[in-house]
Amino acid sequence: MELEALLKKYFGYSSFKTGQKEVISALLAGEHTLAMLPTGTGKSLCYQLPGYIFAGQIIIISPLLSLMQDQVEQMKRFGEKRVVALNSFLSYEEKENVLMYLNRYKFIFISPEMLQVPYILRKLQCLSISLFVVDEAHCISQWGYDFRPDYSKLGEIRHALGQPLTLALTATATSKVRHDIIHSLGLGKVKKVESTIDRPNIGFYVEEIADYREKEKRVLELVAQLQKPGIIYFSSKKGAEYMALLLIEKQICRVSVYHSGLEQDTRILIQQQFIHNQLDVICATSAFGMGVNKENIRFVIHYHMPMRLESYLQEIGRAGRDGKPSIAMLLYSPGDEQLPFQLAEGELPSQQQIDWLFNKLGGANSRGVRLTETLKEHGGFTDIQWRIIEDMFNPLLLETNSLQDLRAAIQKFTEDRLQAKKEHIFRMKQWIETNTCRRKLILQYFEDELTTIVHPCCDKCGLDLKHYHSTKQSLQEETDNGTWTDYLRKLLINSGLSK
Repeated sequence: MELEALLKKYFGYSSFKTGQKEVISALLAGEHTLAMLPTGTGKSLCYQLPGYIFAGQIIIISPLLSLMQDQVEQMKRFGEKRVVALNSFLSYEEKENVLMYLNRYKFIFISPEMLQVPYILRKLQCLSISLFVVDEAHCISQWGYDFRPDYSKLGEIRHALGQPLTLALTATATSKVRHDIIHSLGLGKVKKVESTIDRPNIGFYVEEIADYREKEKRVLELVAQLQKPGIIYFSSKKGAEYMALLLIEKQICRVSVYHSGLEQDTRILIQQQFIHNQLDVICATSAFGMGVNKENIRFVIHYHMPMRLESYLQEIGRAGRDGKPSIAMLLYSPGDEQLPFQLAEGELPSQQQIDWLFNKLGGANSRGVRLTETLKEHGGFTDIQWRIIEDMFNPLLLETNSLQDLRAAIQKFTEDRLQAKKEHIFRMKQWIETNTCRRKLILQYFEDELTTIVHPCCDKCGLDLKHYHSTKQSLQEETDNGTWTDYLRKLLINSGLSK
């Protein structure tokens, strides 16, 4: 049976999106595959369809619990019952039951951290794995925008599982990051399917605003004017919360807030309300968006300056998945780059923290030295900072008995990483300040080319924001303001966001 017939049979689609057929054909030919496809082009189908052809299990490594859960729920809605996510959503009893009958499942989603558990790895080794999928594969590279240390260990996991056929998926990876992915996974010969990252239906618009008060006023204006639904991204939880409350007070739209500080049940509820058109706008941190299968998002506004072009492209890619015109707006005020610099420094252990830690460990010999929770607390390390220390500390202990060498290695890593982060922030600022086509600059960064004329393109190419305005006069035409305002206020209060 040809692939189009299988696509129609299992998913109800009559044709493939960009790159999907090439990826699936490569896998069916037994080729390890690295696929870089634009956000919103259905990367999950690249492993789901082969799953119905291959005899064994499909293992999918995913970085976020919310992304995993969303993928599982989507597949279940399509009628696939042999799917499970091994994560903290499962109770102890549920997890034990799943592991006992693991071979009954066809699609197994799992986090890279869970793969480090020896008991779970042994259970996976008992399966017949037809395909090993690494979603968001840019997390493997320390030069990727969202490096995850546990992702860098997936090559060892893959080897322990018998080096199965592998698919690495990403939407945003430079050539350097793509090379790291292949090398780290130990793939050797690889079929590369690298589609253009361009999304022609998304227009780019950067607007300079005098200060944060003017920026708040501008967001209120834009949300009132632009066609909805939409997402407003913030670099801080408080910023997202405050703007959601402002939009509620002004009764501009049905809005809620989403970030990692909310309870899991609340996050799922808000996500489902947005997907099912019960909310018009989400004020969110980067925690929101991955795996949100909503095709009609009309705008994405960035209130704060993103730390790098890769993350910006990933986030705006949540707009216009239905192919209709959508707008990506970035509001910039002079000095906005200071927040990304602070966030970059905060993600890494400082020189003072490293000095303090090794002074506490003391001595020149590493024999018997170990990291403890007390050291983490007394040194003021965040979870992210401590994970970096731990992930470097233990492997390096096997290579050297010298704490001095260990200290120097950790220090060099943090210095190199911070410098790389700063360079990406500078590049983001250059893109904001450019006088040339924004789309062309982004494509050049990813070594891609603008092959067709895009119109409307960006503010530098004459894009008019009125093209994206809503035709509806007011919210009162379609809903009772008092009802939804009271409801959303209660939701925010119950979430601890408003008093």
